[in-house]
Amino acid sequence: MPVRPLRALVASSLATVVVLAGAGAASAHVRVTSSDAAPGGFGELTFRVPNESDTASTVSLRVQIPAETPLASVSVKPVPGWTATTSTGPVDPPVEVHGSEVTEAVTEITWVADPGAGIAPGQYQTFSISAGPIPEVDEISFPAIQTYDDGVEQAWIEPTVEGQDEPESPAPVLSLTGGSDAAHGSAPAADAPAEADGTATGAASDATAADATAADGSGLAVAALVVGGLGLVVGAAALALALASRRRSS
Repeated sequence: MPVRPLRALVASSLATVVVLAGAGAASAHVRVTSSDAAPGGFGELTFRVPNESDTASTVSLRVQIPAETPLASVSVKPVPGWTATTSTGPVDPPVEVHGSEVTEAVTEITWVADPGAGIAPGQYQTFSISAGPIPEVDEISFPAIQTYDDGVEQAWIEPTVEGQDEPESPAPVLSLTGGSDAAHGSAPAADAPAEADGTATGAASDATAADATAADGSGLAVAALVVGGLGLVVGAAALALALASRRRSS
């Protein structure tokens, strides 16, 4: 390979590596997920906290629960080497959650690492709570503050706006869209006919089979054309060779 193209290829590869590395770092934020949280019920919420420092350890995490989406009951799952505390405060004005008026709720949860038990560079930790009732909303935002042992604080508090790029320091957001379907089963489509006599299912199967047959027929037709064309080419070549041989003999 010539020297110049090789250098260009190496430079392109290095640029790709740099871009991918930057994308990985940008995605390593504090996140919140749940496999069972749905409006009206209780669920386990898990905060995943990666360490983004090359030299310091994460020693504290503070998570805020907005008053407009209160969680009346919060239990904290123990994490070895960490101490968790909760702060409560009034919900003013009170918020109705599934028929009950919530006037006081947990406003903040703080996890503090024991000496030597922080999240070291290149590591992550998860912190879970059981909470509910979950408000009737599409999503809940949990602004968080991550503190390192060198005194640096990372504020994950920026709102994520739909249709816009994710901010540099987004607040963890728990999406509840479709959560009820996942927990209780999805309802059938409104325009799907009942299958009492199997007519709809049979029609769909027949249509699928017809499509498959048409596709097979089209494929065979194309194959036949290709084979026929190749045959013409081979025949023409043989004829040309025969004529040339006859002329040489004459």
